[in-house]
Amino acid sequence: MSQDLAQAVNIEDLRRMAQRRLPRAIFDFFDGGAEDEVTLRDNRAAFERVRLLPKVLVNVAKVDTRTKIFGVDSKLPLAIAPTGGIGAGRPGADLMLARTARAFGIPYTLATPATASIERIAAEVGDARRWFQLYVVRDRDFRHKLVERARNAGYEALFVTVDLAVSGKRERDPRNGFVTPYRPNWRNSRDVLTRPGWLLDIMRSGLPRMENFEGYKFSSTKVTDIATAVGREMDASFDWEELKRLRDLWPRKLALKGVERPDDAERAFALGCDCVVVSNHGGRQLDGAAATLDALPQVVAAVGSKMTVLLDGGVRRGADLLKARALGAQAVLVGRATLFGVMAGGEAGARRALEILSSELERTMRLCGVRSIAEIGPDLIANPQTGNRGQSPN
Repeated sequence: MSQDLAQAVNIEDLRRMAQRRLPRAIFDFFDGGAEDEVTLRDNRAAFERVRLLPKVLVNVAKVDTRTKIFGVDSKLPLAIAPTGGIGAGRPGADLMLARTARAFGIPYTLATPATASIERIAAEVGDARRWFQLYVVRDRDFRHKLVERARNAGYEALFVTVDLAVSGKRERDPRNGFVTPYRPNWRNSRDVLTRPGWLLDIMRSGLPRMENFEGYKFSSTKVTDIATAVGREMDASFDWEELKRLRDLWPRKLALKGVERPDDAERAFALGCDCVVVSNHGGRQLDGAAATLDALPQVVAAVGSKMTVLLDGGVRRGADLLKARALGAQAVLVGRATLFGVMAGGEAGARRALEILSSELERTMRLCGVRSIAEIGPDLIANPQTGNRGQSPN
């Protein structure tokens, strides 16, 4: 591990390292959110609002961070979330994250707009747990082919992103002149020249392609901001009836990613889904949407005894894993935390991000007096709105 990475004591340190390495337009694409970024900030603030009630005089000389996700062992209550277009920040970043997840014994989720294909990831880390996130593109035949490719490549679960009828208005991108197809202009050229390390990597490897979109007929090749380009390809007519067709096509675990309402979660269960991810797309879509940790308890109350409930958004500390678990999530998905790591230091940076989260989780478990993930319950939450106030769960 490089000296710089060894000096990263938390995820925010990795974020700053990534910011120093990347051109502003690219860093802001990963770091930013929609409009005033209220939801982006509140995802984080929701974790900071939660207070813990630790147990004392418990033998915590040994703690066990293992759990089961979809009935399969995971060494942490954590999976790597899908993040699209990350090869623009570091060539090969998708593969680096997939390999890191395998090394840590946790699942990895490949995004539809990744810069590595479904098949390439499978070939590289075929013995690892792999999930595929489906963007519901307007070409129904093409999206069904994506599902078929993921099935043939042995992916364990299909995560259908359902909070993306159109893309959110991410205002950092047009201000930075960050467009697709990427073309240099006077603004971003000056930005790029001040980041020689990133520029050298791109010169060696070339600008990345969204490999899963090979053969897709885009509605326009007009230069525009990233959000507009993606939103133009989404199927805004996708509904519960269309989801039924995907359920018929996919024989394995099916998850809906982007659910914040308990009634939507109940409907997902009735349709045959195995999982919901309480998510607001990391604050990148609807600004003003509820923080995911705030939405979690009602979803858990509705379906937590019947299906897997996961959570993403705002996870930056190992304590966040414990808080999410105490409020009913079986595990969390992390996107930006490991993304900052890989952008800062490649595969070693991704490892450092997971080392930080893992060690912080272990420390928090010891300080809270719990020896295993199974012992984490709502009695650890002090906030009055949870209704527990230190009482052990039934």
